[in-house]
Amino acid sequence: MLEKIRVLRPGLGRPRKKPDSLAADRAYSNGPVREYLRRRGIRHTIPEKSDSQAARRRKGTHGGRPPGFDEDRYKKRNTVERAINRMKQFRAVATRYDKRGYVFLGTATAAAVAIWLRT
Repeated sequence: MLEKIRVLRPGLGRPRKKPDSLAADRAYSNGPVREYLRRRGIRHTIPEKSDSQAARRRKGTHGGRPPGFDEDRYKKRNTVERAINRMKQFRAVATRYDKRGYVFLGTATAAAVAIWLRT
């Protein structure tokens, strides 16, 4: 199987698997995480912690600009997180005992339909 892939795509290497953007909570609002995301060219929406805001303001003009934050994207992150938590209430989805991917996809789809019908 691996030889077939190499024959079909000689010299191209592994495909890139980089997300376009990332939305995270305040726990990931630190310099090294933001720097890593900037270096890799990944847009991010991470709210700034109140203590780091105060420290930046205390430094005055030497504290730098506040990082960009899009409230609408952050609200969408919350919606997605709630939907995933609702899906995890179904034991088969949360534990993932299914060995095959297509069987798990069917289980997740059935859970999603059940949630949709309840609302």
